[in-house]
Amino acid sequence: MGPQRIVCMTEEPTETLYLLGEQHRIVGISGFTVRPSRARREKPKVSAFTSARIDRILALKPDMVIGFSDIQADIAADLIRAGVEVWISNHRDVAGIIDYIRRLGALVGAGDRAAGLAATLETRLEEIRSRAATLSRRPRVYFEEWDEPQISAIQWVSELVGIAGGDDIFPERAAMSLGRDRILADPLEVVRRQPDIIIGSWCGKKFRPAHVVARPGWEEVPAVRNGELHEVKSPLILQPGPAALTDGIDALEAIIQGWAQRQA
Repeated sequence: MGPQRIVCMTEEPTETLYLLGEQHRIVGISGFTVRPSRARREKPKVSAFTSARIDRILALKPDMVIGFSDIQADIAADLIRAGVEVWISNHRDVAGIIDYIRRLGALVGAGDRAAGLAATLETRLEEIRSRAATLSRRPRVYFEEWDEPQISAIQWVSELVGIAGGDDIFPERAAMSLGRDRILADPLEVVRRQPDIIIGSWCGKKFRPAHVVARPGWEEVPAVRNGELHEVKSPLILQPGPAALTDGIDALEAIIQGWAQRQA
């Protein structure tokens, strides 16, 4: 049932299909895929995020290509013109991630397994939310996706910070789907919002707390004064798939609970 030769242009369909035991359907993946690690050994890499080798994808004779977001619209259009069926999901929140897992499972005839996986993830999130409810105070959190220019958290990350017990200091920006719309024109806005915790997840490169501390005026930020600068690796949190709802939120919870213990 369903497509037998799938090319995944982002990581989340690859990770989901492996979790569902349907990895045999995957014939090509994104070069940015790191989860699961075995996928990099087993599957050819045929795309980045904003670009793809259309000739290599077509050579794999896919009966479906799966991608993510309007950013991949041009790639999708080229593939559609070449006669390939394409599914581009465009979810940006936690509920959308859960629904994505269910829809992808149904697409490959693994609806029951996908529903079970989704239910398990929902239960985990509720357990984390319950633990967060015991905090005596919720920390204010600045989550930074990129440093130059500074980009604040996308919606699913902002929501996961909230589930883990923190309050995103830029909730109004989180609803903006494109990174360019979440650029901080004035870095001192972070200073004015006084985060207790700063979390860096610089996509594709290591977070450097020393660079953050050295920003002019940031010595007045509570997180900087108290040394509460932390990293969550970008593959764990910046892909809207299972990783964000497992290792990603676990990392957020550990940071927030650790902060709470240091306040006691």
